[in-house]
Amino acid sequence: MTVSFTRLDPVGEDHDALVEFMTRNEFPFHGRPHPRAADVETAIRDGAYRDEDNDSFWIDHRELGRIGFLRLEDLSDDAPLFDLRLDAPFRGRGLGADVLKAATDHVFRTLADVQRFEGQTREDNLAMRRTFVRCGWLKEAHYREAWPVDGGAPLASVAYGILRRDWETGRTTPLLWDDLPA
Repeated sequence: MTVSFTRLDPVGEDHDALVEFMTRNEFPFHGRPHPRAADVETAIRDGAYRDEDNDSFWIDHRELGRIGFLRLEDLSDDAPLFDLRLDAPFRGRGLGADVLKAATDHVFRTLADVQRFEGQTREDNLAMRRTFVRCGWLKEAHYREAWPVDGGAPLASVAYGILRRDWETGRTTPLLWDDLPA
């Protein structure tokens, strides 16, 4: 695997690097595309990067070095979510699939009680949506006008998931959309 994760310490040795990473990048498909230092500081203080429900990692690539950030969220649930942010110079290179596969492996190998792993993105984030599908994730929901956009109309939030058994077998369990009798 070309991608690995280094657990970060948001209140200690990684604090400044985390604030710097979040504020120097623009994240156009996230809820806050331009995080401010004060917002990141508040999130760190509130445990958003490390507490019983969240854990954060640097994303390291064997040849390219540090390429981004991964946060696992809702760890106290049986279906955690993730927040993936690639550093701007590494976007558009097809690295997302390696990162998502590594994140999926990490979750199912280290969290024995987790039976499903979930992710959401905006409807216009076509690269991430294709990455989900390429990695065996299945579209499970399309929440119309659910993603607020600064200065614009809300967009749809599209939810994807992968089941532990799909990860184990390499086969995606189909979803029956139209399950109501006529």
